[in-house]
Amino acid sequence: MTQASEQPSSFVDNEIDLRELFVAIWAGKWFIILITVIFAVGGVAYALSKPNIFQASALLAPTEGSGRVRLGGQLGGLASLAGVNIGQDGTSNTVIAKEVLQSRAFLSDFIGRHGLAVQLFGTKGWNVRESHWNYNREVYNPDATEWRTSEEGNSFEPTDWDLVEKFRVEHLSVSENKDNGMVTLSVRSQSPVAAQQWAEWLIRDINEHMRDEDIEEAEASIQYLETKLNETNIAGMQQVFYQLIESETRTVMLANAQREYVFKTIDPAVVPQEKSAPKRALIAVLATMLGGILGVFVVLIRAFIRNGKQDDIPQLSASNGKAG
Repeated sequence: MTQASEQPSSFVDNEIDLRELFVAIWAGKWFIILITVIFAVGGVAYALSKPNIFQASALLAPTEGSGRVRLGGQLGGLASLAGVNIGQDGTSNTVIAKEVLQSRAFLSDFIGRHGLAVQLFGTKGWNVRESHWNYNREVYNPDATEWRTSEEGNSFEPTDWDLVEKFRVEHLSVSENKDNGMVTLSVRSQSPVAAQQWAEWLIRDINEHMRDEDIEEAEASIQYLETKLNETNIAGMQQVFYQLIESETRTVMLANAQREYVFKTIDPAVVPQEKSAPKRALIAVLATMLGGILGVFVVLIRAFIRNGKQDDIPQLSASNGKAG
């Protein structure tokens, strides 16, 4: 009998609590609407203040047989028999190139070679109609082609660290498809023309960089092997050295003949016609939802505090009556 009587009372309490919840929300509806409108307006204003960002992407495939790893693997046993270490390992040239592409040294050289410092830090937007950068004249003086200084006398010219960090974080993205090994290189910029151009430059420069390194290493190996060849009179060892020199010479020849040395462009980057960011509609919707949730939360907290104070009043009056 007691359990049966407790269950209806609990249902009644829950119903009363739910009713009070809706009553509290309805009572604070204007406050909720006000907060929602404020957040919606703020979200729209924020979305409109963000500049358009364009992204150019290129699909790359690792070139077959590129690099010294393949050639060195064929004659690695002969080199070890001759007591010669020509610096080969099992690391793929593609893996190395992908890491070099995002390295500080390569990006610093890339930015300096193509003069991108002004575009990264000395501009405030891209003029779509006239297709040119709008310079931030408070930071950079395009007429004198020099960086301005602050009131304290410090130059606004960015350091190599600043340039690389901004380019790597805000502009460059490199991803690899683990299933087929394809590499996607993406470049983001306020200028659609710059995004496509930077992507092409990156692909060309990383191929040239890896080719030059392999040629330099192969030529150094050839010089070393020729020295070793002149130091031995054993016919068998001389034959080993001749084969190693032939292998390294083949590396130089193939590297000079191969334009796309490490990455072959499957789908080249094109000038994007549509922006990739910001998602203004999504920003406005999320801001509106956040405002509504915050408004409801504040109303419920206020109602909870108000009900707590009202519950304390009868208890205080009852204790005062007993004391009297």
